[in-house]
Amino acid sequence: MSSSHYVLPQIDPIAISLGPLDIRWYGLMYLVGFAFAFWMANRVCDKSNGVWTREQASDLLFAGFMGVILGGRIGYVLFYQFPTFIDNPMYLFRIWEGGMSFHGGVLGVVTAIIIYAKRHQRSILSVGDFIVPLLPVGLGAGRIGNFINSELWGRVTDSPFGVVFYNAGPLPRHPSQLYEFALEGVALFIILFLFIRKPKPAGSVAGLFLLGYGTFRFIIEFAREPDAQLGLLTFNMSMGQILSLPMILIGAILMVYAYKNNPVPEVNQGTKKAKGKKQ
Repeated sequence: MSSSHYVLPQIDPIAISLGPLDIRWYGLMYLVGFAFAFWMANRVCDKSNGVWTREQASDLLFAGFMGVILGGRIGYVLFYQFPTFIDNPMYLFRIWEGGMSFHGGVLGVVTAIIIYAKRHQRSILSVGDFIVPLLPVGLGAGRIGNFINSELWGRVTDSPFGVVFYNAGPLPRHPSQLYEFALEGVALFIILFLFIRKPKPAGSVAGLFLLGYGTFRFIIEFAREPDAQLGLLTFNMSMGQILSLPMILIGAILMVYAYKNNPVPEVNQGTKKAKGKKQ
């Protein structure tokens, strides 16, 4: 092991103690992500010329929050701990032991979007386009929480970027949490932000998010240590890669569909006009 490699010290998982309430680093990162999402959503609402109100955005974000939590937990148990769940179904509710799946969280958010759109008589694609640019900051914050907690580390490496995690043995490993922070958090946020600066076809923003996240996650999985209970699966792919492939495919299809079938809205002096064919 090179002396140049950074050794991550063991950090107290509790970030803040408020009397009997302990706020852990990972939970704090979730709060940072959701706080940013509310702030950004309010800014979007204020510039939407009445298309969205703050109250509507608040209701949608609460539904999305529940989707992330419920879907993330259920997805983790079904995708990564299914034998444990079969042996003990109550394991699903043992959230204090940790375990959240991003791909499960996506399914939870999609479910929340569908329910919200139907209840409020909005287009599912337009609701999806509204919410997905709010997600990358939360994703990035969550990966910082993973790094602080010394979990979900990468494979052994000789790279100068290697980090020695106190609970992963003496060899340096890829800090895959930081790679995910950089790509799934920072890069994806910038890509989406630049993309939505001009009006886009309904569904294209959501499609770009799925395509971008799925691609970044698939690539980073080559540096991330496979889950011990699963190892590498079909074609030597990890579970994260297998779950990312449908995201890439659906994202690409959605973008093609959006540009082929949906008109591009044009905003001019506070009025919305639609170019292209009517639906």
